[in-house]
Amino acid sequence: MAKIDWMIKGPWLTTCNCDIGCPCQFNSLPTKGHCRAAVGCEIEEGHFGRVRLDGVRFAGIFAWPGPIHLGHGEAQPIVDRSATPEQRAAILSIMKGEETEPGATIFNVFSATIDKMHDPLFLPIDFAADVDGRTGHVSVAGVLDIRSEPIRNPVTGDTHRVRIDIPHGFEYAVAEIAAADTKTGKRAAIALDLKHTHAHFVDLHWTRQGVVR
Repeated sequence: MAKIDWMIKGPWLTTCNCDIGCPCQFNSLPTKGHCRAAVGCEIEEGHFGRVRLDGVRFAGIFAWPGPIHLGHGEAQPIVDRSATPEQRAAILSIMKGEETEPGATIFNVFSATIDKMHDPLFLPIDFAADVDGRTGHVSVAGVLDIRSEPIRNPVTGDTHRVRIDIPHGFEYAVAEIAAADTKTGKRAAIALDLKHTHAHFVDLHWTRQGVVR
């Protein structure tokens, strides 16, 4: 059966519990031996079949007891409450790695490593991201709060700009690296409390075939 044609474009913010730079981006083991992560995105332009996704916001919280590739992870999707039922279904399908070529997106890769998919939450999402400026936030009341800023020189306080270029990556081609504080609330199924850990910003552009380059 042919897969549904889909596409999403927009700013994307990821944070995890690794030191800034995240060894996982280089196929090395995570800093602390396990992975905790959260993501957020606002779709500026997109569709899932005939369903328009322009303006839809979504986020996710993730945890694995060891490196991601060893599995046994859990995830909690969050879709903005303003999304229609059709838009909600489309976003959840993408986040579960469905209607996607094998290994083409980070969500499709994650899907093979997640044992427990918690019930999705449909709540207001406050999202902002300046990809070039490396500043942004994702806030879902009682669930998730991410605050990200540029890396700063510890002596001068000046901002420090670093990019990671992955020509064949399944999340991005180029990412702007930043630092973030991430905390989940009582309504979240997964607990995170991260201070000044890795974050990256991306001008996301995905289809079911993967990252558009």
